[in-house]
Amino acid sequence: MKKFKKVYVEITNICNLSCHFCPKSKRKQEYMKLDSFERILNEIKPFTDYIYLHVKGEPLLHPQLEEFLDLAHSRGFRVNITTNGSFIGGIGESLLTKPALRQINFSLHSFGENPENIHKNNYLRDILFFSKKALKNTDIIVSLRLWNYDKKVKDETQKGNNEILQILEKEFELDYKISHILNPGKGLKISDRLYLNSDYQFKWPDTDDTYEDAAGFCYGMRTHTAILVDGTVVPCCLDGEGTINLGNIFNESFRNIINSEKAKAIYNGFSEKTAVEKLCKKCQFKI
Repeated sequence: MKKFKKVYVEITNICNLSCHFCPKSKRKQEYMKLDSFERILNEIKPFTDYIYLHVKGEPLLHPQLEEFLDLAHSRGFRVNITTNGSFIGGIGESLLTKPALRQINFSLHSFGENPENIHKNNYLRDILFFSKKALKNTDIIVSLRLWNYDKKVKDETQKGNNEILQILEKEFELDYKISHILNPGKGLKISDRLYLNSDYQFKWPDTDDTYEDAAGFCYGMRTHTAILVDGTVVPCCLDGEGTINLGNIFNESFRNIINSEKAKAIYNGFSEKTAVEKLCKKCQFKI
Protein backbone atom coordinates (compact mmCIF):
# COMPACT_ATOMS: atom_id res chain seq x y z
CA MET A 1 0.00 0.00 0.00
CA LYS A 2 1.35 3.41 -0.93
CA LYS A 3 1.93 5.89 1.86
CA PHE A 4 -0.12 8.86 0.63
CA LYS A 5 -3.65 8.94 -0.73
CA LYS A 6 -2.63 12.05 -2.63
CA VAL A 7 0.20 14.48 -3.18
CA TYR A 8 -0.56 18.10 -4.02
CA VAL A 9 1.64 19.47 -6.80
CA GLU A 10 1.47 23.22 -7.35
CA ILE A 11 2.27 23.71 -11.05
CA THR A 12 1.90 27.48 -10.71
CA ASN A 13 1.32 29.96 -7.92
CA ILE A 14 -0.08 32.55 -10.33
CA CYS A 15 -3.80 33.31 -10.35
CA ASN A 16 -5.93 35.59 -12.50
CA LEU A 17 -8.30 36.43 -9.63
CA SER A 18 -7.95 38.19 -6.29
CA CYS A 19 -10.31 36.45 -3.89
CA HIS A 20 -10.23 37.67 -0.31
CA PHE A 21 -10.50 34.11 1.02
CA CYS A 22 -7.33 33.06 -0.83
CA PRO A 23 -4.43 35.44 -0.12
CA LYS A 24 -2.06 36.08 -3.00
CA SER A 25 1.18 34.18 -2.71
CA LYS A 26 4.12 36.26 -1.50
CA ARG A 27 6.48 33.87 -3.21
CA LYS A 28 8.09 34.47 -6.59
CA GLN A 29 5.46 33.93 -9.25
CA GLU A 30 6.33 31.16 -11.66
CA TYR A 31 5.17 28.27 -13.78
CA MET A 32 6.65 24.84 -13.19
CA LYS A 33 8.70 23.49 -16.10
CA LEU A 34 7.85 20.19 -17.73
CA ASP A 35 11.15 18.56 -16.79
CA SER A 36 10.67 19.64 -13.17
CA PHE A 37 7.20 18.09 -13.16
CA GLU A 38 8.63 14.89 -14.62
CA ARG A 39 11.25 14.75 -11.89
CA ILE A 40 8.55 15.19 -9.23
CA LEU A 41 6.46 12.39 -10.73
CA ASN A 42 9.44 10.04 -10.72
CA GLU A 43 10.20 10.89 -7.10
CA ILE A 44 6.68 10.47 -5.73
CA LYS A 45 5.58 7.45 -7.80
CA PRO A 46 6.55 4.91 -5.10
CA PHE A 47 4.39 6.78 -2.59
CA THR A 48 1.11 7.66 -4.35
CA ASP A 49 -0.97 7.19 -7.49
CA TYR A 50 -2.96 10.41 -7.13
CA ILE A 51 -1.83 13.98 -7.61
CA TYR A 52 -3.83 17.17 -7.04
CA LEU A 53 -2.74 20.16 -9.08
CA HIS A 54 -3.47 22.66 -6.40
CA VAL A 55 -2.05 24.68 -3.52
CA LYS A 56 -2.03 28.30 -4.62
CA GLY A 57 -2.51 29.55 -8.17
CA GLU A 58 -4.83 28.65 -11.05
CA PRO A 59 -3.69 25.44 -12.80
CA LEU A 60 -5.67 26.15 -15.98
CA LEU A 61 -3.39 29.15 -16.51
CA HIS A 62 -0.39 26.90 -17.10
CA PRO A 63 0.53 26.98 -20.81
CA GLN A 64 1.70 23.33 -20.71
CA LEU A 65 -1.15 21.86 -18.71
CA GLU A 66 -2.07 19.42 -21.48
CA GLU A 67 1.50 18.15 -21.64
CA PHE A 68 1.54 17.80 -17.86
CA LEU A 69 -1.60 15.66 -18.00
CA ASP A 70 -0.15 13.49 -20.76
CA LEU A 71 3.03 12.99 -18.76
CA ALA A 72 1.07 12.13 -15.63
CA HIS A 73 -0.90 9.55 -17.62
CA SER A 74 2.27 7.98 -19.00
CA ARG A 75 3.50 7.53 -15.42
CA GLY A 76 0.24 5.97 -14.26
CA PHE A 77 -1.06 8.88 -12.16
CA ARG A 78 -4.69 9.94 -11.74
CA VAL A 79 -5.09 13.72 -11.55
CA ASN A 80 -7.48 16.00 -9.68
CA ILE A 81 -7.68 19.67 -10.66
CA THR A 82 -9.13 22.47 -8.56
CA THR A 83 -9.93 25.58 -10.58
CA ASN A 84 -11.89 28.82 -10.34
CA GLY A 85 -13.36 27.82 -13.70
CA SER A 86 -12.82 31.08 -15.53
CA PHE A 87 -10.74 29.45 -18.30
CA ILE A 88 -12.74 26.27 -18.79
CA GLY A 89 -14.43 27.63 -21.91
CA GLY A 90 -11.10 27.74 -23.71
CA ILE A 91 -9.44 24.54 -22.52
CA GLY A 92 -12.40 22.36 -21.61
CA GLU A 93 -12.56 20.41 -24.87
CA SER A 94 -8.91 19.43 -24.52
CA LEU A 95 -9.32 18.37 -20.91
CA LEU A 96 -12.10 15.99 -21.91
CA THR A 97 -9.58 14.02 -24.00
CA LYS A 98 -7.10 13.52 -21.16
CA PRO A 99 -7.35 10.05 -19.57
CA ALA A 100 -5.26 11.14 -16.57
CA LEU A 101 -7.96 13.56 -15.41
CA ARG A 102 -9.94 11.83 -12.66
CA GLN A 103 -11.79 14.78 -11.09
CA ILE A 104 -12.22 18.50 -11.55
CA ASN A 105 -13.38 20.79 -8.75
CA PHE A 106 -14.93 24.13 -9.67
CA SER A 107 -14.75 26.79 -6.95
CA LEU A 108 -18.02 28.55 -7.78
CA HIS A 109 -17.54 30.86 -4.79
CA SER A 110 -14.80 32.57 -6.82
CA PHE A 111 -17.38 34.38 -8.92
CA GLY A 112 -18.80 36.47 -6.10
CA GLU A 113 -15.34 37.82 -5.34
CA ASN A 114 -14.57 39.10 -8.84
CA PRO A 115 -17.68 40.48 -10.56
CA GLU A 116 -15.58 42.87 -12.62
CA ASN A 117 -13.46 40.05 -14.03
CA ILE A 118 -16.07 37.39 -14.76
CA HIS A 119 -19.44 37.71 -16.43
CA LYS A 120 -21.64 35.44 -14.32
CA ASN A 121 -23.82 34.09 -17.12
CA ASN A 122 -20.84 33.13 -19.29
CA TYR A 123 -18.94 31.82 -16.29
CA LEU A 124 -21.65 29.42 -15.18
CA ARG A 125 -22.59 28.57 -18.78
CA ASP A 126 -19.06 27.41 -19.59
CA ILE A 127 -18.70 25.40 -16.39
CA LEU A 128 -22.06 23.69 -16.81
CA PHE A 129 -21.43 23.00 -20.50
CA PHE A 130 -18.14 21.31 -19.64
CA SER A 131 -19.69 19.43 -16.72
CA LYS A 132 -22.52 17.99 -18.79
CA LYS A 133 -20.15 16.91 -21.54
CA ALA A 134 -17.75 15.35 -19.03
CA LEU A 135 -20.56 13.41 -17.39
CA LYS A 136 -21.91 12.19 -20.72
CA ASN A 137 -18.71 11.32 -22.56
CA THR A 138 -16.08 10.52 -19.92
CA ASP A 139 -15.58 9.02 -16.47
CA ILE A 140 -14.50 12.38 -14.97
CA ILE A 141 -15.95 13.28 -11.57
CA VAL A 142 -17.23 16.87 -11.30
CA SER A 143 -17.42 18.68 -7.98
CA LEU A 144 -19.11 22.10 -7.83
CA ARG A 145 -17.98 23.95 -4.73
CA LEU A 146 -19.56 26.70 -2.69
CA TRP A 147 -17.09 27.16 0.13
CA ASN A 148 -18.25 30.61 1.20
CA TYR A 149 -20.88 30.04 3.87
CA ASP A 150 -20.73 32.12 7.03
CA LYS A 151 -21.50 30.46 10.37
CA LYS A 152 -22.96 33.75 11.58
CA VAL A 153 -25.38 34.00 8.66
CA LYS A 154 -28.15 31.45 8.32
CA ASP A 155 -29.54 32.76 5.03
CA GLU A 156 -28.54 30.51 2.13
CA THR A 157 -28.92 33.45 -0.27
CA GLN A 158 -25.69 35.02 0.99
CA LYS A 159 -23.19 36.02 -1.68
CA GLY A 160 -25.47 34.96 -4.51
CA ASN A 161 -25.47 31.28 -3.59
CA ASN A 162 -29.23 30.96 -3.92
CA GLU A 163 -29.15 32.20 -7.51
CA ILE A 164 -26.47 29.66 -8.39
CA LEU A 165 -28.47 26.87 -6.75
CA GLN A 166 -31.54 27.81 -8.77
CA ILE A 167 -29.51 27.65 -11.99
CA LEU A 168 -28.25 24.19 -11.04
CA GLU A 169 -31.78 23.03 -10.30
CA LYS A 170 -32.91 24.15 -13.75
CA GLU A 171 -29.90 22.90 -15.70
CA PHE A 172 -29.98 19.42 -14.17
CA GLU A 173 -33.79 19.25 -14.03
CA LEU A 174 -33.95 18.61 -10.31
CA ASP A 175 -37.34 18.08 -8.68
CA TYR A 176 -36.27 19.51 -5.35
CA LYS A 177 -34.87 22.72 -3.89
CA ILE A 178 -31.18 22.28 -3.17
CA SER A 179 -31.27 24.91 -0.44
CA HIS A 180 -33.76 22.80 1.51
CA ILE A 181 -31.34 19.90 1.93
CA LEU A 182 -27.89 21.42 1.53
CA ASN A 183 -25.86 21.55 4.74
CA PRO A 184 -22.48 23.34 4.77
CA GLY A 185 -19.76 20.82 5.45
CA LYS A 186 -21.57 18.00 3.70
CA GLY A 187 -21.62 17.04 0.06
CA LEU A 188 -24.72 16.53 -2.05
CA LYS A 189 -24.77 14.00 -4.89
CA ILE A 190 -26.76 15.52 -7.74
CA SER A 191 -26.25 12.65 -10.17
CA ASP A 192 -23.71 9.99 -11.00
CA ARG A 193 -20.25 11.59 -10.70
CA LEU A 194 -21.69 15.07 -10.10
CA TYR A 195 -21.46 16.56 -6.63
CA LEU A 196 -22.23 19.87 -4.98
CA ASN A 197 -19.98 20.53 -2.02
CA SER A 198 -20.72 23.41 0.31
CA ASP A 199 -18.74 24.45 3.33
CA TYR A 200 -17.98 27.30 5.64
CA GLN A 201 -15.22 29.59 4.50
CA PHE A 202 -11.97 28.55 6.13
CA LYS A 203 -9.12 30.81 7.05
CA TRP A 204 -5.64 30.11 5.74
CA PRO A 205 -3.27 29.64 8.69
CA ASP A 206 -0.85 32.47 9.34
CA THR A 207 1.97 32.58 11.87
CA ASP A 208 1.00 36.20 12.65
CA ASP A 209 -2.56 35.24 13.57
CA THR A 210 -3.60 35.84 17.18
CA TYR A 211 -5.35 32.46 17.23
CA GLU A 212 -3.24 29.61 18.55
CA ASP A 213 -4.09 26.12 19.74
CA ALA A 214 -1.72 23.17 19.76
CA ALA A 215 -4.50 20.65 20.38
CA GLY A 216 -5.94 18.83 17.41
CA PHE A 217 -5.31 16.34 14.65
CA CYS A 218 -4.33 16.74 11.00
CA TYR A 219 -3.84 14.26 8.17
CA GLY A 220 -0.82 16.18 6.90
CA MET A 221 2.16 13.79 6.41
CA ARG A 222 -0.27 10.95 7.03
CA THR A 223 -2.54 10.79 3.98
CA HIS A 224 -1.11 13.69 1.99
CA THR A 225 1.69 16.18 1.54
CA ALA A 226 2.30 19.02 -0.90
CA ILE A 227 5.02 20.22 -3.26
CA LEU A 228 5.17 23.90 -4.15
CA VAL A 229 6.09 25.22 -7.57
CA ASP A 230 9.73 25.77 -6.57
CA GLY A 231 10.06 22.20 -5.27
CA THR A 232 9.57 22.96 -1.58
CA VAL A 233 7.86 20.07 0.21
CA VAL A 234 5.37 21.05 2.93
CA PRO A 235 3.10 18.94 5.17
CA CYS A 236 -0.23 19.97 3.66
CA CYS A 237 -1.99 22.12 1.07
CA LEU A 238 -2.74 24.89 3.58
CA ASP A 239 0.92 25.82 3.89
CA GLY A 240 0.62 28.15 0.93
CA GLU A 241 3.82 30.08 1.66
CA GLY A 242 6.14 27.17 2.36
CA THR A 243 6.47 28.08 6.04
CA ILE A 244 7.12 24.50 7.13
CA ASN A 245 9.92 23.73 4.68
CA LEU A 246 10.70 20.02 4.88
CA GLY A 247 13.22 20.14 2.05
CA ASN A 248 13.36 20.68 -1.70
CA ILE A 249 12.56 17.81 -4.03
CA PHE A 250 14.92 19.22 -6.65
CA ASN A 251 17.83 19.00 -4.22
CA GLU A 252 17.16 15.76 -2.33
CA SER A 253 15.04 12.67 -2.64
CA PHE A 254 11.37 12.74 -1.73
CA ARG A 255 11.94 9.60 0.31
CA ASN A 256 14.52 11.32 2.50
CA ILE A 257 12.38 14.43 2.89
CA ILE A 258 9.27 12.61 4.14
CA ASN A 259 11.39 10.48 6.46
CA SER A 260 13.28 13.42 7.95
CA GLU A 261 13.19 14.09 11.69
CA LYS A 262 11.10 17.21 11.09
CA ALA A 263 8.51 15.31 9.05
CA LYS A 264 8.38 12.50 11.60
CA ALA A 265 7.91 14.98 14.45
CA ILE A 266 4.84 16.43 12.71
CA TYR A 267 3.40 12.96 12.15
CA ASN A 268 4.11 11.78 15.70
CA GLY A 269 2.78 15.00 17.19
CA PHE A 270 -0.56 14.64 15.48
CA SER A 271 -0.66 10.99 16.54
CA GLU A 272 -0.85 12.45 20.04
CA LYS A 273 -3.32 15.11 18.84
CA THR A 274 -0.71 17.84 19.27
CA ALA A 275 0.63 20.31 16.71
CA VAL A 276 4.39 20.80 16.96
CA GLU A 277 4.89 23.44 14.24
CA LYS A 278 3.89 27.06 14.85
CA LEU A 279 1.86 27.27 11.62
CA CYS A 280 -0.03 24.12 12.60
CA LYS A 281 -0.86 25.65 15.97
CA LYS A 282 -2.29 28.66 14.14
CA CYS A 283 -4.39 26.50 11.81
CA GLN A 284 -8.13 26.39 12.53
CA PHE A 285 -8.65 23.51 10.12
CA LYS A 286 -7.40 20.91 12.61
CA ILE A 287 -9.93 18.43 13.90
